[in-house]
Amino acid sequence: MSLPMPIQTARPDGPHFPGASELAASAHPTRLAARLDPALSAETLVKLQKCSRLHPRLAELLGNDDVDLNHIGCRPDLLRGHDPYRATLLAGSIWHARSLVAFVSQPELAILVKRIGVDAHAFGIRHLLHAVDKRLISDPEKLAQQIEYDGHACLGAWLQDSSATERNRVLLRLPEGTAAETPA
Repeated sequence: MSLPMPIQTARPDGPHFPGASELAASAHPTRLAARLDPALSAETLVKLQKCSRLHPRLAELLGNDDVDLNHIGCRPDLLRGHDPYRATLLAGSIWHARSLVAFVSQPELAILVKRIGVDAHAFGIRHLLHAVDKRLISDPEKLAQQIEYDGHACLGAWLQDSSATERNRVLLRLPEGTAAETPA
């Protein structure tokens, strides 16, 4: 299997160079809350992220010793600006494609599609030949959780060969504590 696999999207495949301001605006709220105050409400975090005047300070807070914010926009984003959570669902759906094909009951399929989306479901089925997990998961909620977990692990494994700055730029857009941070 050659990586990366092509993904059909409406976004152009040209390079995407996010700056510190975009980094602050696109960071996952759990990352921001962890650095400010975990007790902050989701609404407050969204308001902070929407305030462009605060973006330089928020980007500073989100950075760490491994991330050089002065050069954050110098190299293209590894995901070319695409949503890393969606990438995890697509990767996880390929991983568990055999289980996806097994869902034919409308109520169970509706539960699964509500959790992972129609595009991830269809993407996994289209790439059935690349499925990794041979066991079948028959519970739609458990399958959705496993797709998300294994998708995060796949993304994390793919990011391991990247620089700390590039890796953190992607991880900042995901919730804290995912398998992407500590892939097996």
